[in-house]
Amino acid sequence: MSWEFKSPHPHYLVGVNLRQPAMIVLKISNSSEVVASKVGKFLEFLTPDNIDQSAVEDQVIKKLVENLAAEGIKGEIAAVNGMDIEGKELSLHEGLKVRKHASF
Repeated sequence: MSWEFKSPHPHYLVGVNLRQPAMIVLKISNSSEVVASKVGKFLEFLTPDNIDQSAVEDQVIKKLVENLAAEGIKGEIAAVNGMDIEGKELSLHEGLKVRKHASF
């Protein structure tokens, strides 16, 4: 007895999702204000904006992972440097890299 793999008839693929998984992109645009409201204006003035952005992103990722996992949702989340979204345009810049990654 031999086994041979045969691709299914094309009509059997109706309703099968052949697309790649979709992604949700979240852009945080007020990280400095969030940090200022949490630690005060004086300390916010002393911290560079890139530290503010990273700190806010890390907290958002932590809370999203907790909440999505609690709902039984599985996936991955990443903080990516070198990517920007404006309206319907997604721009990739030099130095594109994943700063932080988590699976849930």
